Amino acid sequence: MACNRGVKEQEDPSAASAAPAPAAVARARAARPPRPRSRKGLGVRHLLKPCRFLAAVQRANARVREAGEATLVAALAAAQKESERENEVVADVCGGWKSEDGSLNCGYSSIRGRRVNMEDFYDIKSSRVDDKQINFFGVFDGHGGTHAAGYLKQHLFENLLKHPAFIGDTKSAMSNIHVGVGSTASTAVLIGNHLYVANVGDSRAVLSKAGKAIALSDDHKPNRSDEQKRIEDAGGVVVWSGTWRVGGILAMSRAFGNRLLKQFVVADPEIQDLEIDGDTEFLILASDGLWDVVPNEHAVAFVKDEDSPEAAARKLTEIAFRRGSTDNITCIVVEFCHDKMVDGSPPSTNKS
Repeated sequence: MACNRGVKEQEDPSAASAAPAPAAVARARAARPPRPRSRKGLGVRHLLKPCRFLAAVQRANARVREAGEATLVAALAAAQKESERENEVVADVCGGWKSEDGSLNCGYSSIRGRRVNMEDFYDIKSSRVDDKQINFFGVFDGHGGTHAAGYLKQHLFENLLKHPAFIGDTKSAMSNIHVGVGSTASTAVLIGNHLYVANVGDSRAVLSKAGKAIALSDDHKPNRSDEQKRIEDAGGVVVWSGTWRVGGILAMSRAFGNRLLKQFVVADPEIQDLEIDGDTEFLILASDGLWDVVPNEHAVAFVKDEDSPEAAARKLTEIAFRRGSTDNITCIVVEFCHDKMVDGSPPSTNKS
């Protein structure tokens, strides 16, 4: 075994001398075809790759943020334009008219008040049917938009005229009007010396007769006992949410539109009719922006203190605003000048 080991030791130097030189090994390796890289090799990242990736993410987020800000700015601009458009539809106005023979004298005032948007409308029109003079006065208080109140201003009177018996069946004529969003309506139709007052919602009509305030309508509030019973019998509820509301949503029990609550919030008007005699002095139609802070008796007293219906209407809206009304405020004051009426029938006039 020692000889064998010795032989090996003698053979080692020859083997070492036969080994290829490092330069030759390097040339041989360079001449080999490249081995296919494994997929794991593809996952090796350059030290700068994470930084580049984060930079790309930041640029993408910046673009998204800029796009979002641009969209928000555009949306706000559109909302502002819509608000300005609605406010332009009915700006703060006041004025009046007098019939040619002076038998009817009317004043009106409509202000936005403390609300962001103006949703009140008013209308004064007249026509002649079967040789009878018909005069129409209306105050419309929209909620959830101006569409319903604007529609009533434009079409209610003409729809009433088209009804074959609109004087004797005003309730049916008005109930046939359907619109998407809501509005109240306090209206008066004067045919000769006969006055019809129809009310839907919480706007109100008040008559001054021999110096006394007479309410010609009863506000349709959800907590009114008969209205609450009607709503509950139909399966609805009246709950307190800052004020009494139908289903916790609407603060009135009757209105035009309001399709989502139509089963409970009906558009059937309550109608009063009476003859205009020598004791009948004037009529006030107004939205709840006035009546929320001014009682009927106060309103009549304020009107009597003024020289004209125009000044009286303006005075009422100013007083309501000073008393803290938070709603739009609109009112119409109609004075009956009996000594100048011809056969009890005031002449034609239009103003709106």
